[in-house]
Amino acid sequence: MIRIQWTASGLRLPILLPVTILLGVLASDAVAQQPSTKPPNVLFIAVDDLRPELGCYGSPIAVTPNMDRLASQGLLFNRAYCQQAICGPSRASLLTGARPDTIGITHNYVKIRQLNPDIVTLPQHFGENGYDTVYFGKVFHHGDLDPTSWNRQPVPSKNAADKKLFKGGFALPENQKINQETLQQMKAKYGDVARFGLAMGPAYESADVPDNAYRDGYHTDLAIETLKELVAEGDKPFFLGLGFNKPHLNWVSPKRYWDLYDREKIPMAAQTAGPAGGAAVGLHPSFELRVRSGIPKIGKLDPELSRTLKHAYLACVSYVDAQVGRMIAALNESGVRDNTIIILWSDHGYHLGDMGIWCKATNYELATRVPLMIWTPDMPAGSRGRTTDALVELVDMYPTLCDLAGLKLPAHLEGTSFQPLIENPDAPWKTAAFSQFPSPALREWGSYPIRPAMRETYFGPLLDEVEAHIQAQMGDKWDRDLFENDLTGYAMRTDRYRLIAWKDTLHPDAEPVFTELYDHQTDPSETQNIADENPNLVADLLTQLKSAAHGR
Repeated sequence: MIRIQWTASGLRLPILLPVTILLGVLASDAVAQQPSTKPPNVLFIAVDDLRPELGCYGSPIAVTPNMDRLASQGLLFNRAYCQQAICGPSRASLLTGARPDTIGITHNYVKIRQLNPDIVTLPQHFGENGYDTVYFGKVFHHGDLDPTSWNRQPVPSKNAADKKLFKGGFALPENQKINQETLQQMKAKYGDVARFGLAMGPAYESADVPDNAYRDGYHTDLAIETLKELVAEGDKPFFLGLGFNKPHLNWVSPKRYWDLYDREKIPMAAQTAGPAGGAAVGLHPSFELRVRSGIPKIGKLDPELSRTLKHAYLACVSYVDAQVGRMIAALNESGVRDNTIIILWSDHGYHLGDMGIWCKATNYELATRVPLMIWTPDMPAGSRGRTTDALVELVDMYPTLCDLAGLKLPAHLEGTSFQPLIENPDAPWKTAAFSQFPSPALREWGSYPIRPAMRETYFGPLLDEVEAHIQAQMGDKWDRDLFENDLTGYAMRTDRYRLIAWKDTLHPDAEPVFTELYDHQTDPSETQNIADENPNLVADLLTQLKSAAHGR
């Protein structure tokens, strides 16, 4: 163990890091500055459920030296936003370059090709332009691997026992057993509906195992071996996607990453209530966490459990950071770093007890704001180590990478290339970023409308509770069919404000059913809905939102 931590300007002490983390940090110094005349490679790093809980984003606790180091060498986006704060729709949007309503994907249980059979995805476009495209881990959403997007198989594992690994994602036999028994119990009690996330085993695990005992370390091993093969062949540029499952639930990681933190010093959520006057439909009862074994099915979490859960989340963040370091170290050692674009992103943000809830799936800043950073071989020296406050969106990544690689932009793209911001991080930019989410309080945790059978499970009391709050707020506007199936919150983040318009999607030109407005200049934590006090401002912002929607 060695004490070290990077800042943008160098080293500071003292944080205790495993050697696995240290090797990635030190290797990342070997960065060539001379661009190549060959088409650039792309290292496309996806991190699941990662909010900006990183040192480079100002976290006082997160141990993330490798992502911090990448940010210190490249450009960090301080105000980047996803298009929908849940895995499937967010990834479908950014990988197709089109917004959720355009492609029709607003929940986790539909594949891109089911609704968009001919759309050209980001990796597919690179593949059609002479690139080897290959991925590891979670790039598209689970269950939607889209083989059309990839033209190369990864190096196979040499470990014949791999298929027996990762039972339910757990390394410890006792947790594997809990996971299997709980799932069997749910199936016996509720039938087929149990497969839609009613039993997921324990919420966390700390095991004294090597990094590759869990999926992210294992996939990093394979990505590094495949990188070596790609470089050895050397006849094509590559687009290599490496998708990390953590810090998605369940929060499982090697014990060494838990040991980086003093649990008593972990800062907990300061704002534990929803916004005053906010939409009752806008906050869910933490469905995704509650399906885990050992988590209360209704009511508040006790302080000790909350602290353990945040500790578990942070440990997973540090575990992923170590894998990022290993991958970048391998890229440096391969000799092709000086011709490889590195972009790192998360599919959405996250609540860790903030606003009284856990997980993603809201329209608020906490769930829609994401980490995003990029390094390019030929970016100006004045842009390296910079942070930009420009409003950008994940849907912008597709056109940006095309521009950086010199590829023609497909006609269907709805994002804006932020290549100019790499040249000048202070350039004037977008006036707004857009996100959306359908009825968070009345959706299953995959964003799917409540299945009738779900009301017979332990979801029933939770739904009764949230429905009572919504009915009390909405009065005669309450309509269960509308609120469960056809109500969507459309969020617009401007330089100063967040507007959320809750609209009937069957009547998109009608006035919103409910409106929220938050002033980030005076209320950055979004504690007070000020829509009713500012009708003229709301009207102007609604006009801007409507204009943007019609312009897509």
